[in-house]
Amino acid sequence: VQLQASGGGLVQAGGSLRLSCAASGRTIGQYVIGWFRQAPGTEREIVAAISRNGATTYYADSMKGRFAVSRDNANNRSYLQMSGLRPDDTAVYYCGARRTIVTAPLPLVATDYDYWGQGTLVTVSS
Repeated sequence: VQLQASGGGLVQAGGSLRLSCAASGRTIGQYVIGWFRQAPGTEREIVAAISRNGATTYYADSMKGRFAVSRDNANNRSYLQMSGLRPDDTAVYYCGARRTIVTAPLPLVATDYDYWGQGTLVTVSS
């Protein structure tokens, strides 16, 4: 599966952005989707993850209540709605995919994901 993330940009603190992850090559419904971010000099960290059917989600603590992950399997896309953005949210955001069985727990580290899109830069100004 090929992934392409988009929707990043420059936003003021407190603002919102919606990132999109478009999949091609295979149906996205076979994959858990994880959203990660990486700031300069840091490791790639998980932001959110969503199960194959969208029934189960995970958020890193600092994103709870501000970010929402969703997916549209019919259109082979996943979304990350970000609100209440802060300067420390500035990073390159990536979507990853891992093919799993339906009952598998959500993978939460970058090395658990098999496919990655190119990142999209989110810059939050103060």
